[in-house]
Amino acid sequence: MHMARRILPFAIALVTASSGVWADEPPAAAPAEASLFQRAASSAQAAVSSTTSQISAMLDRSMSFLGTRYQFGGNGPAAGGFDCSGLVKKVFGDALGVNLPRTAVEMAKLGDRVNGMQDLKPGDLVFFNTMRRAFSHVGIYVGDNRFIHAPSKGSVVRVEEINSEYWNKRFNGARRLVPEAQASDLTPLLRDPANRSD
Repeated sequence: MHMARRILPFAIALVTASSGVWADEPPAAAPAEASLFQRAASSAQAAVSSTTSQISAMLDRSMSFLGTRYQFGGNGPAAGGFDCSGLVKKVFGDALGVNLPRTAVEMAKLGDRVNGMQDLKPGDLVFFNTMRRAFSHVGIYVGDNRFIHAPSKGSVVRVEEINSEYWNKRFNGARRLVPEAQASDLTPLLRDPANRSD
């Protein structure tokens, strides 16, 4: 009897191995379950593609304002130009239908905090201390260490290197209003506009 107890586990393992089924393998999905998984994956991919194109549209919209003059309190060309938060509010509103607050300080309370410059994704809001107070300036990260913004009086909407000495020193942080997986799909498009499908 004592010998049988020792041999029984080995016998079960041998029979299981010869049948081609292991105890730790998950059972094969039933056809209905597989179909449900495929439909869910397809829906998720469609949502990502849709949002990715919206983000791309947002970045395109922001670039359409390049060269627009800075105007304190300005909300667009019809108002004589943009200030930093006016530009961000206009771009997010036009491209995504998102009604952001009017000031950089209020915008800094939205979305998810981004850990640092190394984690930035296209569409993230980037904040700077340009007036000796936190979150006094905002722009939109466009990828490849660049952001678009309306800098200050006497200037125009432009794209600048975020890791330049001036901006790096004044960087306060970033907020993500667009999910990371969707924004990361845009980086190749921003590097080479010829890759765009539109």
